[in-house]
Amino acid sequence: MTTFDEREHAFEAKFAHDAEMQFKAEARRNKLLGQWAAKLLGKTGVDVQTYAASIVSTNLEEPGDEDIFRKLASDLDGHVNHDDLRAKMSKLMAAAKIEIMNEL
Repeated sequence: MTTFDEREHAFEAKFAHDAEMQFKAEARRNKLLGQWAAKLLGKTGVDVQTYAASIVSTNLEEPGDEDIFRKLASDLDGHVNHDDLRAKMSKLMAAAKIEIMNEL
């Protein structure tokens, strides 16, 4: 294998690793968002985890975060404004990335 081939393989491996870490961070963020939203909605116990799981599965409907945002904005109507929701999404993404990195 040539040096060029080795570098290409290394870049491909890094890209795959980064994509996997991003997916895990988004899933973690969505679970945290779901737990946060469930508590705002007055859910407790198993209902919190069930709602959080529904938020995680909502993200599989389309690429990006807009499907999650629409679902949460609809569910939390009257509980939180859209700007605060987007800020919470950003804050929890940062927290999720830290959690994922700490697990490595």
